[in-house]
Amino acid sequence: MYSKKGAVTAAVALMVAAIVFAGCGNQADNTPQTPVQNGTNAADSNASPGNNAVNDGGAKDDQATDGNNAATGGNAETGDSANPAPDSEGSDTGSSGGDRAAMADPQSVAVLINKQFALPEEYEPKDLVYPDVRFTFKDKIEKRMMRKEAAAALEELFEGAEKDGIYLAGVSAYRSHRTQTALFNRYVEKDGEEVAKTYSAVPGHSEHETGLAIDVSGSDGKCAAESCFGDTKEAAWLADHVTEYGFIIRYPEGKEDITGYKYEPWHLRYVGNEIAADIGERNITLEEYYDAVPVSGQ
Repeated sequence: MYSKKGAVTAAVALMVAAIVFAGCGNQADNTPQTPVQNGTNAADSNASPGNNAVNDGGAKDDQATDGNNAATGGNAETGDSANPAPDSEGSDTGSSGGDRAAMADPQSVAVLINKQFALPEEYEPKDLVYPDVRFTFKDKIEKRMMRKEAAAALEELFEGAEKDGIYLAGVSAYRSHRTQTALFNRYVEKDGEEVAKTYSAVPGHSEHETGLAIDVSGSDGKCAAESCFGDTKEAAWLADHVTEYGFIIRYPEGKEDITGYKYEPWHLRYVGNEIAADIGERNITLEEYYDAVPVSGQ
């Protein structure tokens, strides 16, 4: 009787084990996939952003064009497509390379324009105004204009200079694409294309076309846009104070291989207070601020 009871107990135990094992198998089938199991889907979902980042970071002139299209296509606020992938620490601003969307956006005061990065072919600033400052000429013409934010900052800069006994005058600010074309062609006829490119920008690549740049001199106009301006008290004051007003000396001495242009102590570029302060503190160029490919004088 004892042996029969033991056999029955053993049979029941085997049945319970079988039921439990079958239930565990069903649960395993219903368990969500891990990232490793779902690796194919994860890779597919990230393919497009990855390609966009590579495309944005690889080209030169094309990069500026692609970035501008993305930025003006409604994605400027989020940085979609215009912004390459962030660095390993998850940041795409400041010393790690600046705001890449702003760098490529022609509407941004922080846009990078040089021999490799161009404005869109039909670009024209929409907020040009006449800054209320002294110029070396009286007429209210194109080259007296700047974008509104830059113009306001220029007025503060001139006022600050006068408080220190420095009297500045504007020489040339905004230039339309048509004007830059005519100017560059004239320089080419005079000095040849290779030499002209060391001091004048190819149309579409001039900061003057942004409405954010201005050439200045002393109020007497002497040494205007000439190398002798670097020895003046006005140039010394600018070198010490422009970043306080959101401007930088765009083509500093000793950086010709990076900017591609000769030293121009008279050429001011508005980039905003934060970027100007960073560039001034680190003694770098706008190219270096964005970690952009050096121009190398080409």
